[in-house]
Amino acid sequence: MKAGIFVVAELGEPVREQILEVQRWADPRLAAGTPPHVTMVGSSGVGPLPLGTPVELLRAKIEPITRETPPITMKFERPHRFMQTDIIVLPLDPHGPLRVLHERVASTGLPFERARFQFSPHATLSFYPRMTREMLKRLLALRFDDEVVITGLQFYSTPHPQPSRKVLDLRLGG
Repeated sequence: MKAGIFVVAELGEPVREQILEVQRWADPRLAAGTPPHVTMVGSSGVGPLPLGTPVELLRAKIEPITRETPPITMKFERPHRFMQTDIIVLPLDPHGPLRVLHERVASTGLPFERARFQFSPHATLSFYPRMTREMLKRLLALRFDDEVVITGLQFYSTPHPQPSRKVLDLRLGG
């Protein structure tokens, strides 16, 4: 993972706990990190913000957007393997209110780094371990039928290799 400030949308219950349970058996290292989330800034669409970006600047640029954006309710699609890797993700529809929120944040003029991928919102089920055939089959068979509600954006300072630290939490809809 690259160092920088990442912006994520932590998932609401009961889906957050369901994904965390999967992460605990499939990827304990991932489960020990940040709570289950959708990365809005950092890995796709736009890259992370530089470490040391003032929290006051982040708040000034993004809080008006979160205040005007109501909570977003979505459903996860079927799990899939991410681009010829051993990473297993739960994709979300990249169109609609989530994309609008992403694009509004990306267009604030903040100094985002370049992203490696197009915007592809998802929650990660397994990131670190090598996939065995059995584990892959088990993960790809999972279904998450409950709707998930995104109620805010969280900003994590990730000074790799040190652990991530939440530096700001902004609620959607005020």
